[in-house]
Amino acid sequence: MLRGMLETARLAGFFAAHGLWSVADGGPLTPLLGFDKPDGGRGMTRYAAPELEIGVKAGQDALAANPDGAVRAALVYDAFLHLPSGRIDALVIEAVEYGPQERILRMGVPYRPEPFAVYRPKFLEVTGVDRPDWAVLGGAFFEGVDSHEQAAAIWNAHLGESL
Repeated sequence: MLRGMLETARLAGFFAAHGLWSVADGGPLTPLLGFDKPDGGRGMTRYAAPELEIGVKAGQDALAANPDGAVRAALVYDAFLHLPSGRIDALVIEAVEYGPQERILRMGVPYRPEPFAVYRPKFLEVTGVDRPDWAVLGGAFFEGVDSHEQAAAIWNAHLGESL
């Protein structure tokens, strides 16, 4: 597995956890873009807008344009996933490893708002990697989740049965 893609999965996990921490109190998530800078620092921008779709679009535009010159970035926003069991609230994560050959990771983290529960993340898309090792990518994602101590505690306290 490519090292950069594992770092992208960790970043995605960290900011997915941060997003989940935001929705655990019942409020909607303002779309957020977290990124790793070339100097090793990390940053985050929120995209508040009168309508969620406008904020998501602004975040997607920033993810594509990379205005911060990031090494990798992850956009997290509230949406719905359509699973065999039906439609469910979810945080969608669109993560990019920038470079000559962009690598993209899209995931969904289903959750139930009331009473709050979080379910097993779902891989939606991986591009730029010939044969993704799902277990390794998932492990890196959860390393990122666990690195956000406050959010990981909420995530782990509200685990629901798998969907």
